[in-house]
Amino acid sequence: MHTTLGEKIARFLINIFISLTASLEVHGIENMQGLQSYILASNHIGRLDALLIYRFSNRRDIIMLVAEKYRESRMARWFVRQLDGIFVDRFNADFTVLRQVLNRLKKGGVLVLAPEGTRSPNAQLQEAWPGASFLAVKANVPVLPVGLAGSEDDLFFHNLKRLRRTKVVVRAGKPFHLPPTDGLTREAALKKNTDEIMCQIAALLPPPYRGVYADHPRLKELLDAS
Repeated sequence: MHTTLGEKIARFLINIFISLTASLEVHGIENMQGLQSYILASNHIGRLDALLIYRFSNRRDIIMLVAEKYRESRMARWFVRQLDGIFVDRFNADFTVLRQVLNRLKKGGVLVLAPEGTRSPNAQLQEAWPGASFLAVKANVPVLPVGLAGSEDDLFFHNLKRLRRTKVVVRAGKPFHLPPTDGLTREAALKKNTDEIMCQIAALLPPPYRGVYADHPRLKELLDAS
C-alpha cells in the first residue's frame, strides 16, 4: 500500500499536535497486534478522540467515519482526504457508504467508530446505536473495545488555554466476536449485541464514565470476571 506525501504530512501533524497537547497512557496495545480486519469501538468524549488512533496504531488501512458537518471545514476536508476517511450522515442511512465500509473491511481494514454516534455531552456513556453490531456481524469481524478517559473537550480546552498537556488514558480490551443470537428477532439481536459492545467498553472505563450502562447485568459479569 503506497504512502502518499499528503498522508505522511497529515500523520506527522497529528503526532506533533498530540505530543504537544496530551500525555498519553496506553494500556492493552498488545491486544491490537496480530489482528487483520476488525472494528475498533470506543466511547467518544472529545474532539481529540478521532486523532488518537493515528498516534498509537501503525495501521495504514484505518477506516475513519467523519460526521458530515465537518465537510464545511477546509482543514477537515484536507485531513479526511489524505487519510482516506469517509464522510457520513449520522442520521440517515447511506447504503453507498455502507458498501464502501464493508468492502474495505473485507480487504483487511480497521473500522474506527463510536457506537454512540456522537460525542457524549457529559463524558458518560450514552445509549448506543446498533450500527457497530450490525457491521461486525455483516462483515464477520471481531470487535476491539477501547475506553478513553481524560480527553473530554471541557478539560482538554481548559488545559490548552493554559498551555498544559492533558493526561489521556487509553485502554484497549481483548477482541471478541459477538455472541450467538439464535432465536431472537432482528431488533432484539441488534440490541443484545450492541449492549455487549458497550458493556465491554464500560468495563475499561472508570466508574464515573459508565453512564447508562453502569448498572447493566452484563457489565457486572465482565467486572466480576476480570
